[in-house]
This record gives sequence, C-alpha cells and structure tokens, in this order.
Amino acid sequence: MKIFSLAVVLAPPGKTCTILSSASDLSTFSFYQRGSVAEFMAFFTKTLSERTPQGQRQSVQENNYVAHVYNRGGAEQLAAVLIADQEYPVRPAFSLLTKLLDDFVAKVPQASYANANPGGITFSEIEIYLQKYQDPRQADAIMRVQAELDETKIVLHKTIESVLERGEKINDLVDRSNALSMQSKMFYKTAKKQNSCCLIM
Repeated sequence: MKIFSLAVVLAPPGKTCTILSSASDLSTFSFYQRGSVAEFMAFFTKTLSERTPQGQRQSVQENNYVAHVYNRGGAEQLAAVLIADQEYPVRPAFSLLTKLLDDFVAKVPQASYANANPGGITFSEIEIYLQKYQDPRQADAIMRVQAELDETKIVLHKTIESVLERGEKINDLVDRSNALSMQSKMFYKTAKKQNSCCLIM
C-alpha cells in the first residue's frame, strides 16, 4: 500500500482550482519519471477537485492508481485529494482527508489562501500526514469520523472517463493542458498504451 500524493486545493464552484499545499512520495518511480509523474498528480488533483461537487466524496481509478477526493465546500471552498495505489483502503483515505482539511482550516487563516499562488502555502503537517499514514491503520485508529462519513455519499467511479463531462475524453484534456510539458504528455500516452496491452479480462 502506498500514498503517492496528498494535496489541499482551493475549489471555488465553476472556477479553476488552485493547489494550495501538497506533498508527494515518488520514490517508487525512476528518477527520470518523477517530474512527469508529479505533473500528472497535480493535473489529476486539479481536474478531479473541479469535477467533485461540493459536499461530496468520490474515488476515481486511473490505470493502477486511485484518487480519493473530498470537496468539503462551505465558506472555505476547500477540497483535499489523496492519490494512492489500488490497495490503499477507502475508509482510512477519507478519514485522512477529513483530518487534513480540519487541521488546514484551523492553522491557516482563510485570508492567506484566498489569493495564494499555486503551492504557495506552507503547511508542514501535510508532509507528516503523507509519511505517517502510509500505514492505513494509523488513519483508522486515530480517526473516528465514520458517522459523518456514512452520512455523506461517496461516489465510486471505475475510471476517470466517468467523471468527465459527456463527450469529453481524458486524452483530449491531456493534449489541451497547459500545465503539462510535452515530455509528460508523451509519458502519459506511453504509460496508457503499455497498461492497455496488459489488461486481463
């Protein structure tokens, strides 16, 4: 089980999202892949934050990864995203995202992130969470927010395509994205091709 990325996102409805603070552990990728993987983690973090309605949680699978998204909305208009492998369990993932948002709101004044640059807020706890909760039992033992979690619908999507708008394709989004370098776009297409040839039905 592995968490690759954790992020707090400013997610105003109907507008472009901004990643306020993030942490990642890409040590399982080769040195040459890490830049492209980091760009794609940020790309999916923003895309899924924009496409998760306020007050909802959803889990979205893309290739061998699952992004767990909690768009809390409210006055702060914040979302949190955790990208992990498929083995990382859903309940601890959402417990961690709830804890992350609670701590962020408690420790970072709202005025500081209303006009923040991408990644511009220092929130050292996010690195601690990324390391500590690699073991999902830590999140489950400490977090007891199951009652709140049960009250809120979690939407599980099989693929990223099911999150996109009708007729919209992930490959088109990738091609149009200004946030991704040409190298990252080629990396994505190559990885997608390699994964598609190996699917077992």
